[in-house]
Amino acid sequence: MPQLVPYVPGEQPKIANLVKLNTNENPYPPSPKVIAAITQAAQQGLQLYPDPDANLLREAIAAQHGLAATHVFVGNGSDEVLAHAFFAFFQQGCPLLMPDISYSFYKVYCRLYGIEARAVPLDDTLRLNVADYGGADGDAVAGVVIANPNAPTGIGLPLSDIEALLQMHPDRVVLVDEAYVDFGGQSSLGLVARYPNLLVVHTLSKSRSLAGLRIGYACGQAHLIGALERVKNSFNSYPLDRLAIAGGVAAFDDVAYFEQSRQAVMSSREGLALALEDLGFVVLPSQANFLFVRHPKHDAGELAGALRDRGVLVRHFKQPRIEQYLRISVGTPVQCDQLVLALAAHLSGYPGLGDQSARLCGVLSSGASA
Repeated sequence: MPQLVPYVPGEQPKIANLVKLNTNENPYPPSPKVIAAITQAAQQGLQLYPDPDANLLREAIAAQHGLAATHVFVGNGSDEVLAHAFFAFFQQGCPLLMPDISYSFYKVYCRLYGIEARAVPLDDTLRLNVADYGGADGDAVAGVVIANPNAPTGIGLPLSDIEALLQMHPDRVVLVDEAYVDFGGQSSLGLVARYPNLLVVHTLSKSRSLAGLRIGYACGQAHLIGALERVKNSFNSYPLDRLAIAGGVAAFDDVAYFEQSRQAVMSSREGLALALEDLGFVVLPSQANFLFVRHPKHDAGELAGALRDRGVLVRHFKQPRIEQYLRISVGTPVQCDQLVLALAAHLSGYPGLGDQSARLCGVLSSGASA
């Protein structure tokens, strides 16, 4: 299928000692309870197939969010969950609405499944305006897909805006991708019981530090979950292995570690935002584990290259409207210090920047750690 343009993930470098702030991974390891659970699972039962319904994990997720297990679907990372949802709900013969600047995999799924994607422009401040999602001239739409907080901007929507979207399209699925919501956004999971057209997608890759294990899930009313199960069971009836199920259950069990880790990331994020502003960057307000920034006097591609030369990786999107922005994942305080020092060194031609660098890093190093 030569017309397909696959998703291009962030670089996973093979060079040692790079400060890796380009793929939004959690800088902290998973809970020790997760490691213990995976170790135990690896020592017994691997000769057997896993539970095809991953019931223990579904029950753990349901308990976490105050839902019934029948309102939870699990898969190999949120990308697989999204793929099944696009296949199940959006092949309607009419356009699927999504932001023009968002997670690029959405358009990949549309091309794969022959769904017309209608990109709705963010405003001039890169914010989503729900009033723009009513469709064009009364035309039918296949549904709505948004990330909240949005990626790569990090800007979140309030629940009132999510409800407006749900009420605007009562007969179509509104998919809210909440991959980053645990870092300060408002989750719409509390709306699931009230809205039969709401599907909320989460991942354990970010706030629970399990990007290497691949666990995603969706929450919605039983008829939506049933549709996802039919698609999954027509493709691969064993989506999660025993290690993933055990690790996922343990991750939800350790609430204290989850809170400690996410609070540490949010603390570093706020310190990093202040430091970057002191260096002259424009920093968008973020409710995610990354910052979206631009420098009015420096090309983003040039900055990304200069940082890489200094051993720091960030993400540069060569995409209209955002080609002058960098997406910077929030690292540990030490990693954030290294980023700021590298930028200060590169920008040292600006008056006073060299003198400021020690103060900037002092701000960051005072952040919390996990």
